[in-house]
Amino acid sequence: MNTIGLFERRPLSTRIFILFIFLYFGIIPMTSAAQNKRQPAPELAGGTAWFNVSRPLSLADLKGKVVLLDFWTYCCINCMHIIPDLKKLEAKYPKELVIIGVHSAKFQNEKESENIRQAILRYEIEHPVINDSNFILWHAYSASAWPTLVLIDPEGNIIGSDTGEEHYEILDKLIGKFISDYRSNNLMNEQPIPLSLEKYKLGASSLSFPGKVLADETSNRLFIADSNHNRIVIANLEGQVLDIAGNGKAGRADGAFSDASFNHPQGMTLHGDYLYVADTENHLIRRLDLKAKMVKAIAGTGKQAAFMDTGGMGISSPINSPWDIAYLNNKLYIAMAGAHQIWEMDLETTVFQPFAGSGKEGRIDGALDRCALAQPSGITVSGAKLYFADSEVSSIRFVDLEKNVVKTVVGEDLFVFGDQDGKGSEVRLQHPLGVLNYNGLIYIADTYNHKIKVINPLDTTCRTFAGNGKPGYVDGKEPQFYEPGGLSIANNKLYVADTNNHAIRVIDMKTKEANTLQIKGFAPEVSVSIPQPESLPFAKSLELPPKTLKAETDIQLTLDVSLPGGYHFNPHAPLIYRIEAGKGISVNQDKREVVLEKPVLPIKISLQTDAEQRNTEVKVSASFYYCREDNQGACYIDAVIWRLPVRIEKTTGDTAVTLDYQVKLP
Repeated sequence: MNTIGLFERRPLSTRIFILFIFLYFGIIPMTSAAQNKRQPAPELAGGTAWFNVSRPLSLADLKGKVVLLDFWTYCCINCMHIIPDLKKLEAKYPKELVIIGVHSAKFQNEKESENIRQAILRYEIEHPVINDSNFILWHAYSASAWPTLVLIDPEGNIIGSDTGEEHYEILDKLIGKFISDYRSNNLMNEQPIPLSLEKYKLGASSLSFPGKVLADETSNRLFIADSNHNRIVIANLEGQVLDIAGNGKAGRADGAFSDASFNHPQGMTLHGDYLYVADTENHLIRRLDLKAKMVKAIAGTGKQAAFMDTGGMGISSPINSPWDIAYLNNKLYIAMAGAHQIWEMDLETTVFQPFAGSGKEGRIDGALDRCALAQPSGITVSGAKLYFADSEVSSIRFVDLEKNVVKTVVGEDLFVFGDQDGKGSEVRLQHPLGVLNYNGLIYIADTYNHKIKVINPLDTTCRTFAGNGKPGYVDGKEPQFYEPGGLSIANNKLYVADTNNHAIRVIDMKTKEANTLQIKGFAPEVSVSIPQPESLPFAKSLELPPKTLKAETDIQLTLDVSLPGGYHFNPHAPLIYRIEAGKGISVNQDKREVVLEKPVLPIKISLQTDAEQRNTEVKVSASFYYCREDNQGACYIDAVIWRLPVRIEKTTGDTAVTLDYQVKLP
């Protein structure tokens, strides 16, 4: 749990929820004075952007609803941990409860609205989210830690608040009781709020938010944690798919590759014919038998371990958000992000336990049991040292296996970060997630700086290897990345899991030129349906200036859509357009609504004007998918509605009309 000036796991605010339970359910008599002390909730104002809704929400919009505010920042493992609980509450109270995520960023990179939108897609969040980049709501609601939860009653008063995890049962009781009481007094509002989910703007892609990648030069194989497709893609180093483990559905079923399921897997390590996988959101370690093509859980129960858990054996004991994994001497070393520790598992006995880190979140070097780590998310072996990316303290650190101590190479503390090359204490990183040892150097996926960096651990120098620090998707000698999360190397080529670009990028170690790996051999995309434009709440409505058209004339109407550079229309999804013409303009019946397979623009359509002078209107709508040219990354859905006022004149007027639209990436 990241905190500002607050480090206890269960602070005073916990007792606010618990005390209210006592009061409300009659364990302690609730007086009218206590009821009157409820504090009116501050207005939901001051955010710089809203997501998953068609318009910003106010407390007036939410009157008659139970409201739960979730103050979060998308780097935070504790914030990730409560998302399943929030989803359970949303499913149980779909009409009565509104959850609003208030994103108050820790890292500078997290303040950007587009980066938050990507996190919403990655975490599959379907409730409204507000970008509180200036901490206005954070201060208004006296939040002090990530996550902080604030419950508001249907009259707009604060019920209570708490920080941290493990609140589902208390919240469920409170929410259920309030709904029952307010419904009995006919004060509940069960009308839906104006949702416009970000996920509906994103089409299919070959990979979805790949978190980690593992290249094996000896076997000419590449293993990709296709995290949001809940599977492991096995290809050769040229990108030809050889096999896929996982049926694509979130789950934890063992069995044959085609039947097994994962839940947002991340790091991998290979030993012999076994691939070990950190199945992060299942809180499991899975073993893939690459010969038998079978998946088996070898550590964890499928449930998150409690805070400060001491370990256990095999599948009878829980673990906590394993993010990356390394093999050494018949042991697995696990970057246990949720526990802020490195764990060790003996593969012969299946016993696992904390190895480095006290469990306290921070950057404290020293003995294995007294040092402090902060969400370790990448790990690599270098001789007798385990280097790891300690993401929340923006540090690269190592465990010395001979001296049994943890030391820091570069990095300072929880709130010290940036983008600065240099030496030792000069160096600044921003939430790195990946590390790789190669020829005595440590390569880093400096995730929130959108860069690949390299450290010489002997003199603690750090320099940028690739990337200009701006999020983007550009190949070549000056490449751009978008929150890369994992690294691996083979044949003098660096493979990068470019997470938010939904791609694997390959950097030539000599020339530093980057290219996107063409993933080949997936089953062809089936044709997908696309909604009518008017049904898409994010459709752009363009009110055009009036146009004069000549009477009794064939009018050529041209529809043109310009895509961003490097994108094309998805050949597997149709483009739909619909024309509605007012009195005085006619359209052939077969041209009024058209579904174009493999669309090519511009589209030319013939209209006819009649002889009478009049004012009328033409309304044209279109919806379509577009994808990156390489077909390896994201596809998006977009829609536009043109409204054109028309004056029909007998003696003058145009005979052609062009309706154009410039697509901007979401």
